[in-house]
Amino acid sequence: MAIKLIAGLGNPGRKHERDRHNAGFWFAERLAGRERASFRAEPKYHAQTARLPGEIWLVMPQTYMNLSGKAVGALARFYKIQPDEVLVAHDELDFPPGTVKLKLGGGVAGHNGLKDIAAQLGTHGFWRLRIGIGHPGDKDLVADYVLNSPSPDDRALIDESIERGLEVAPLILAGDLQAATMRLHTKKKPLPDAPTGGAAPNGAASGGASTGGTTP
Repeated sequence: MAIKLIAGLGNPGRKHERDRHNAGFWFAERLAGRERASFRAEPKYHAQTARLPGEIWLVMPQTYMNLSGKAVGALARFYKIQPDEVLVAHDELDFPPGTVKLKLGGGVAGHNGLKDIAAQLGTHGFWRLRIGIGHPGDKDLVADYVLNSPSPDDRALIDESIERGLEVAPLILAGDLQAATMRLHTKKKPLPDAPTGGAAPNGAASGGASTGGTTP
């Protein structure tokens, strides 16, 4: 399966550039930098666009979040891009900062950008890169929460999750979404603790558990 369009979601303008809701923009900007691609205004597509290797569109809709589908839908229709060839990077309230996951299809969980894209494409069957921003704990606080900046600690965690998304970008661009998903969702094993005393007799680890053996 080949991805032909990657959309990073957010709100345009300096007022919103640090908002949690712009996590998708942050991903798109860093992906463009990594691939040495430049954005340019495309008024007919209501977006800033760039081209990535493999003739893949990279898009940041300039319509404000609630109308994100205008840009994604316009490009998809003109270039005959199928929904499952679209990847949308967006902020995810259901995940804490530091978490990032890939998913094909599913609901929109109240995310108005995803809702509009689904309406324009006529289906929920597009890929999502879900960048965790955390939840304020009360649904009545969500609107203000997403339109404000994360704490420095949370921003650092969000940036780390975006970096992990960028690490699997070569697989995404190559169309290997299954491998990208597996790699992204596999937790890195923590390094073993450094020894604090002398070696245990006969090579046995402290506490009787093996720390250096291989799995048969």
